Amino acid sequence: MVFSSLYFVYLFLAVVFLAYYTRKSLKQKNIVLIIASLVFYAWGEPIWVIMLIFSAFFNWSMALKIGKYKDKSEAKIFVGAAIGVDLLLLIIFKYTGFIVENINMLLHISIPVPQIVMPIGISFFTFQAISYIMDCYWETVPPQKDFYKFLLYLALFPQLVAGPIVRYSVIEQEIDNRKATVVDISEGAMRAIVGLSKKVILANNLYAVVQEFFGKDITDLSFLGTWYAVILYSLYVYFDFSGYSDIAIGLGRMFGFHFNENFNYPFICKTISEFWQRWHISLSSFFRDYLFYMPIFGKQRKYANLFLVWFCTGLWHGASWNFIFWGLYFGVFIFIETKIGKKRMKKWNKVLTHIYSKLIIIIGFGIFNFTDLSQLGRFFMNITGISMITNGNAFGDIITWNSLLNNIFLIIFAIIVSMPVIPKIKYFFNEWGNNIVYTVGKIGGTAICCWLLVMSSILLVDNTNNPFLYFRF
Repeated sequence: MVFSSLYFVYLFLAVVFLAYYTRKSLKQKNIVLIIASLVFYAWGEPIWVIMLIFSAFFNWSMALKIGKYKDKSEAKIFVGAAIGVDLLLLIIFKYTGFIVENINMLLHISIPVPQIVMPIGISFFTFQAISYIMDCYWETVPPQKDFYKFLLYLALFPQLVAGPIVRYSVIEQEIDNRKATVVDISEGAMRAIVGLSKKVILANNLYAVVQEFFGKDITDLSFLGTWYAVILYSLYVYFDFSGYSDIAIGLGRMFGFHFNENFNYPFICKTISEFWQRWHISLSSFFRDYLFYMPIFGKQRKYANLFLVWFCTGLWHGASWNFIFWGLYFGVFIFIETKIGKKRMKKWNKVLTHIYSKLIIIIGFGIFNFTDLSQLGRFFMNITGISMITNGNAFGDIITWNSLLNNIFLIIFAIIVSMPVIPKIKYFFNEWGNNIVYTVGKIGGTAICCWLLVMSSILLVDNTNNPFLYFRF
C-alpha cells in the first residue's frame, strides 16, 4: 500500500484513525497501530511480514542481552551478532544479484544470477534496528523490555517503508507517554496533505516530463535538452521523497509521535556539505554517527572514513554501480570542501557558491538516474557538450523549447515551493501579532489544504500506480 492512493487516504487511514481514537488506554492504541502497520506492510507481499517480525524479535532479544552484559566483553559479541545478521539479510535480499553479476564479469564465468525479490523498506527498518542496537550498547537508550513496544517502533507504518530513519531515542518516551492534541491532529493532517500534493501534483507531473527525455535512448538528445531534463529530474526526486517524508511526519504527529525533519530546503545550500545537512537528514546523520567516527583497523582515520561513508551512502541507494559513483562523487566534493575549510568558503561570492553547488548537485542527480552505464556515459557526453563535437548533437531543439513552454507554470511553481517561501508566509501570519491576521492565515491555510486534497484526489482517480521513488531502496 502506498500513501498516494485513494484506498490509503479514504479507507485505510480513516479506519485506523477511528479505531485508534475510540480506544481508551495507550496500550490499546499501540496495539491498533501495530496491527495497522502489519496490515499496511502486508498489503502487497504478505510473506515479508514474517521477516519484519523476525527482524524486530531478533534485534529486541539481542538488545536485552546487550543490556544484561553491559560493560562486559559479552556485550560486544551480541552487538556484532545483531549487526552481522542485520547486514547479512540486507546483503542477501538487496545485493546478491549485483555481487554475482560482478563476479561473472570479472572472472568471465556464468553463475546463474538469483532473482531475489527485495522486501520493501528493508534498507530503512534495518538501519533503524542497527541504530537501536548501537544506542543500547552505548547506553544512549535502555533496552526496551516489552517486545510489542519495540515492534511498534520498528514497524510503525508512517515511516516503515521509505523513512525517515527514526531513531528509538526520538520516540522512546512517546511509546509510553503521548497525547495527540487537536492542534497535533490538525497540523499533522495539513502536513500530510502538503506532502501528498507534492507527490501527486508536482512529482508525478515532473516525472512525466522527464520521461519524455530520459525514458528512451539519449544518444541524440541536445545539450539544452539534457540540462532541461536533469534539472526537472532533480526537482522530481526532491518532491517525491520530501513529499513522502512530509506525509510520514504528518501522520506520525496525528498519532502523537514527533519525528525529526528529513529535509530542510536543500536547494538553498551554498556548499555540498550544506546540501547533505539539508537532504535526507536521517540517512546522512546515521552514517555520521554510526560509521564516520568508527575506528578503521583500530584507529579513526578521517578521510578514509569519509570515503567509506560516501561509498556506503551510494551503495545503500541501490545495487548498481551508478549509485556507488554517485556517493563517491559527492564524497570527492565534500573532501575538497573540507580541505578548503569553512572559513575560506564563507568568504566566497554568494552567487558563485550557489552556481557551484547547483551545478554539482544537478549533475549528481544525472548520475543517480542512469543505472545503465552506457546511458550514463552518453549523459556526460551530452551535458558537457562533447557530443556536439563527436556526434553532431544539437545545442538546442524544438522539442525542448515546446516542453518548456507547455510546462512553464509547473516548473515555476515547483521552483518556488522548493524554496522556503511557505515558512515565511506562515511566519508572517503567525508572528504579526494581530488576531485578525492570524485568523485569516489559519482559515486561508486550511482552505488551501482542503483544495490541495481535492486536487490530489481528482488526480489519483485514474492513477493506480503511484510508488514513491525511495520504495525501491
